[in-house]
Amino acid sequence: MTFNQFLRIIRSRWVLVLSIVTVVVLSTLGVSLMLTKQYTASATVMADVRPDPVSPYAMAGAMANTYLATQVDIIKSANVAQRVVRTLRLTENPQMRELWMKQTKGQGDVTAWAADLIDKGLTVKPSRESNVIEIQYEGNSPGFASTLANAYARAYIDSTVQIKVGPARQYAEFFEERARAAREKLERAREKLAEAQREKGIVLTDERLDVETARLAELSSQVNALRAMRSETTSRRAQASANPEQLNDVLNNPVVANLKTDLARQEGRLRELSERLGDAHPQVIESRATIDSLRAQIRNETSRVTGSVRGGASMAAQREAEAIAAFEAQRERLLKLKESRTDLQVMEREVETAQRIYDSIQERLSQTNLESQTSQSGIYLLSSATEPTSPTSPRVFLNTAVSLVLGTLLALMVAMTVELFDRRVRSPIDITQALDIPVIGVLPAPKSHRRLTTARLRLAFGSKSAS
Repeated sequence: MTFNQFLRIIRSRWVLVLSIVTVVVLSTLGVSLMLTKQYTASATVMADVRPDPVSPYAMAGAMANTYLATQVDIIKSANVAQRVVRTLRLTENPQMRELWMKQTKGQGDVTAWAADLIDKGLTVKPSRESNVIEIQYEGNSPGFASTLANAYARAYIDSTVQIKVGPARQYAEFFEERARAAREKLERAREKLAEAQREKGIVLTDERLDVETARLAELSSQVNALRAMRSETTSRRAQASANPEQLNDVLNNPVVANLKTDLARQEGRLRELSERLGDAHPQVIESRATIDSLRAQIRNETSRVTGSVRGGASMAAQREAEAIAAFEAQRERLLKLKESRTDLQVMEREVETAQRIYDSIQERLSQTNLESQTSQSGIYLLSSATEPTSPTSPRVFLNTAVSLVLGTLLALMVAMTVELFDRRVRSPIDITQALDIPVIGVLPAPKSHRRLTTARLRLAFGSKSAS
C-alpha cells in the first residue's frame, strides 16, 4: 500500500475516523473529570553515611553503595507503615474501622490492614547523585497527603533509631553477662595466684629468683676458692709428711728460726769447748745436753707446725665439703624456685589473660551502653511536607492529549481493518493491483467535468464583457 492509497482510504472514511477519535477523547475527558482529585505531598530526608561519633566503626565502601537502597526498603517496610498507623491513631477512626469490618469481617490485625491500606499511596524516590530521599504520599485531600508524608518521614527516623538502639541494647545485655563471667574468672585466677604465692612464699618471683641466683653464684665462687685452698693445704700436708724441715711454714716460723740460731751457736761453742777442754769436761757435757734440748725443741716446734698444716688441710677439706653441700642445697632450692616460678608464671599469665578479656568485654560493654542510649540515627529531616495547592491527578490536559494520540491510532487501525473487508477502487493503481492489467487513460469524474465547464463559461463571459 502506498502513501497515496493510505490518504485516499482515510479521506474516504474520515467520518469513521473522526467519530472514533471524538468518542475516545470525550470518554477520556469525561472519566478524567469524574475521577477524584489526588494531591501529592513530599517530605525530604538526608541519610548521613559518615562515621557515627558514638560508634568507632566506619561504613565500608560496598556497604555505603547499598545504603540508600536499604533505606528505601526500610521506608517501604511494614514496620514503618504500622508505626505511622499507631502514631496517627488511624485504627481509632470510626470510618477506618467500619471499612476494616466491611472488608475483613473483623478478621486479622487492624493495624497491619491499615498499614497495607495507607502504604498504597506511598512513593519513595532516592536521589542518584546525593544521599537525599524524597518521600511522597498521594491522597484525596491536601491535608491528609501532607500529614501522611510527614508521618512517614518521622516514623522512618524513629525506626532507624530503633534499628540502631534495639540491637545495641541486646548486645549490652550480652556483654554485661559476659563481663560478669569474665570478672568472676579473673577473681578466681587472682585468688589462685595469691594462694600459690602464700604457699610457696614468693611474692615477686623475678626478684626472688635474682637473689637466689646471686646466692648460688656466690657459693660457687666460695667452692672454687675452697677447692684451691684445699689443694694448697693438701700439697703442704704432703710436704710436711715427707720433709717437714723444708716446709715453708717451718722455715718461716720465728720460734724454729730462733731455736736453730741457738742450736748453731751451741754447736759452735761445743766444738770450741771440745777442742779446748776435751769431751769429758762438764761444760762440754752441759753443752751437749743443751744442744740435745734445742734439737728436741726444734723437733717439737716442727711437729707442731706440721700438725697445724695437717689440721689446716683437714679444715679446708671440711669447709670445701660444707661449701659444696651448701652449693648443692642452693642449686636444689633454685631449681625448685624455678619450678615454682614457672607455675606462678602460668598463673600470672592466666590472670593477665583474664584481665585482658575482662577489659575488652568491659570496653565493648561501655560502647554498646553508649550506643543503646543514643537518640540520633544519622537520618535528618530536610523539609517537611506542606499541603499541595493543586491536584497531581487526574491530569486532564495530559490525559486528553494522550487520548487524542491513542484515539487517532485506534481510528486509523479501525479504518484500515474496515478497508480490508470492503475494498474499493479509488485510484488507477487499485485497478492495476486488483485486475493485473495496465490503465490506458483516466476519465474525469462527472462532478469534476461540470466544475470544469462552469469555470470555462465564466472565463468566456468575463472576456466578452471586458471587450
